[in-house]
Amino acid sequence: MSGLIKGSGKYADIFKAVRVRDREKCIIRPAKEVGRPGIEQEIKILRFLKGGPNILDLEDIVRENQAGTPSLVFEYVENIDFRCLYPTFGEEDARYYMKELLEALQFCHGSSIMHRNVRPHNIMFDHSRRKLRLFGWEYAEVYVANSRYSVRVGQGVIKAPELLLQHEEYDCSLDMWNAGVVFASIIFRKEPFFHGASNFHLLQTIARVLGTKGLLNYVEKYDIETTPNDVDAIPYFQKRDWRSFIDERNEKSSSNEAVDLVDKLLQWDHKQRLTATEALNHPYFRWQSTKESPCL
Repeated sequence: MSGLIKGSGKYADIFKAVRVRDREKCIIRPAKEVGRPGIEQEIKILRFLKGGPNILDLEDIVRENQAGTPSLVFEYVENIDFRCLYPTFGEEDARYYMKELLEALQFCHGSSIMHRNVRPHNIMFDHSRRKLRLFGWEYAEVYVANSRYSVRVGQGVIKAPELLLQHEEYDCSLDMWNAGVVFASIIFRKEPFFHGASNFHLLQTIARVLGTKGLLNYVEKYDIETTPNDVDAIPYFQKRDWRSFIDERNEKSSSNEAVDLVDKLLQWDHKQRLTATEALNHPYFRWQSTKESPCL
């Protein structure tokens, strides 16, 4: 791998490295886990988004030989594991980093790019430098209105209702659900906020919070086909008051404005969720200094 010294990392697919030419640190992600069409799409999207706010910058593409699988070289971030970092966040930290994440999403959505895998593992934090970078663009896709997309995207337990219901006509609001789950995990200090061993159990867990009535209305509104083993098998749950998640551990980060922002992001109906721009204009962020960088 010319010009690079490969190192090690916490995750199997991410490595810390040093460029020989300038001894600067960088991050390498081998692209072995996706097929060639997928990696070409990812590279094209990363180049298109290069320079966008809070998006991990693609610096180079290297191959061990001409026909070898490419490895993507990114800017270096001294990342802190979110499981260690989230519990330390105060109210200002939560507000600051949520704004940084939303600015990244505002930029990519404004460029008609859906990330489709926003989750804690794909958000890098260099807390000492107050830096956030959105990473993990393997599932990113160009959004075209009225198109159908694969529901086999994303990883882990953060999956929007439209994916769990196999609804292929989704849009950038998919990312806003995921951002809402990340935010809820931070302010309520509950990670993961929703948990399920399968799509059905995850859907049921969401229904315990958002209420079964909203789920049924969503399925009916978009004429989503279901089977007797999914929606019909979920018990009837009343919508839970978001304030019920507040306790002595998280009360300082769970202001009325923060709770309202969570509520407006975590909506069954993807058309009812705030966009990234609308979220950035939410009262939760109005405290911040006008000296900060304006939104794009």
